[in-house]
Amino acid sequence: MQWCYQVQTTTINDFINQGYQVIFTTSFGFMADTLQAAKNNPEVISFHCSGYKRWKNMGTYFAEFYQLYYLNGLMAGALTKSNKVGYIVAHLIPEVVRHINAFALGVRTVNPNATVYVRVINAWYDPGKAREAAEALIDEGVDALAFTEDSATVIQVAQEHFNQSNGQEMIYVFAHYSPMYKYGPNVTVSGQLVHWEVIYEDILAKVYAGAYNTTNLENVDYWWMLKEGAVELGADFGMPINPQFVDDLKSVYYDDPILGNITVYDLVMIRLAQMQEETVLFDPFTGPIYAANGTLVLEPGERASHDFLWSINFYVEGVEGPPIGG
Repeated sequence: MQWCYQVQTTTINDFINQGYQVIFTTSFGFMADTLQAAKNNPEVISFHCSGYKRWKNMGTYFAEFYQLYYLNGLMAGALTKSNKVGYIVAHLIPEVVRHINAFALGVRTVNPNATVYVRVINAWYDPGKAREAAEALIDEGVDALAFTEDSATVIQVAQEHFNQSNGQEMIYVFAHYSPMYKYGPNVTVSGQLVHWEVIYEDILAKVYAGAYNTTNLENVDYWWMLKEGAVELGADFGMPINPQFVDDLKSVYYDDPILGNITVYDLVMIRLAQMQEETVLFDPFTGPIYAANGTLVLEPGERASHDFLWSINFYVEGVEGPPIGG
């Protein structure tokens, strides 16, 4: 059996013509072409990353980060001195809005006086725009930054401020998607890491075993998170939190109605463990949750559904940014 991972939309048919039997398309923008190829080639299995359209021989998959963004938000809320936290985003699509909101929920859990300021750069990868946005937010008093842009630029900017001030200016940063600790060892607190291999291995094992075939994938949708091992907390593998910030997080306390008065470090570790449980004992999107305009969007005790999170199109309380869809 032949299979391939990353493809361009213009090369899907080339892989099929070369005899590949399982094809993974790894960008949201490939969805329409993958669906059309699946319909035109019913003998080939396709899996599309981050999409929502499926067919008899085409499933979907995604490694979801919102749990980790919430944990990063807890840390950002505890560490910020200015109560101004920044978030630099590529595009305001539901995936990113979900992550902004999860991050803000974490920030505001431990620091209800903090505000998350959103800057949009309209590019998944643009180091120049990422740098410009980071510097602008820092100039406005932001001292903690998260981001959804596929370079380490924001971390490098924070490390430069640290170096140029001889350690006097601290901009706390949270890495995105891949190990970025090495780009800012003095400023990177944590981040989100992905284990795509966990999903690929599961899919291919089921294909080899015959559990997945060209007629039964229409309802196969992977939405894997901490409990499945598809994502990991940290700016480097095996390092959930940069050790140099552990004592700072242990010095800030949070009064939880169930857990009692505990440090933010302990809160992060407890929530991380709870979200890794098979039953997922804690979910960041549990009501009461209010939108930025004051509307109650989740009732007390209500957990957001997959569809709610997949199509989320509003900011939660404590977020300031450009209009979504604008």
